[in-house]
Amino acid sequence: MMRNTIILLAFFSVFTAASLLIPTPMFPGNVLCKILESPTKYSPFLSAVFNGVFYSAIFWLTFTLLSKKFEEESSD
Repeated sequence: MMRNTIILLAFFSVFTAASLLIPTPMFPGNVLCKILESPTKYSPFLSAVFNGVFYSAIFWLTFTLLSKKFEEESSD
């Protein structure tokens, strides 16, 4: 359980930082900011957090499922 939390936080950090450093709007963060109609100076940060949550959840879920599959195969 602790390993999964560390993986989730690592993916979240990487994708949030990447979203802040890439100068072009990324999906889904930019779409969610437009839906929420938040044209403030904090929009890039909000978009980066949305992207971090979205992409880290996808990669964390993939990692978790693959690691369970490999653990089952190694125990056979």
